[in-house]
Amino acid sequence: MAYENHPYLFLCVFAGIGLLFPLVPLLLARIWASVMAPPKPSLEKNASYECGLPSTGVGTFQFKSEYYLYAIIFLIFDVEAIFLLPFATAFMDLPLGAFVAMLIFLFLLVEGLAWAWVKGILEWK
Repeated sequence: MAYENHPYLFLCVFAGIGLLFPLVPLLLARIWASVMAPPKPSLEKNASYECGLPSTGVGTFQFKSEYYLYAIIFLIFDVEAIFLLPFATAFMDLPLGAFVAMLIFLFLLVEGLAWAWVKGILEWK
């Protein structure tokens, strides 16, 4: 057999199994659902259900985009603070290149804060 010693045979088999492993259960679930529970849409089935009471009013409402901006800025500066911790603990043992890299990092961080401040994102309206 010439295929036994092929160097990429293992990768091809592994990739094939990797594709079949998630796709076969999904295909079986789709077949099972179509056989055991055929779609029978009705007004009751398509109605939204919440605590057994019929819904009243509109289900959508306006959400202030400022909440998202605050959350994103919080995440950015929270993660950046975590990146600063290893630098602060090993400050005396780091070479000059690491110090310059951290100064650039801090400059970009302060620049982002200044940008958010100038744009008025930090002001609650």
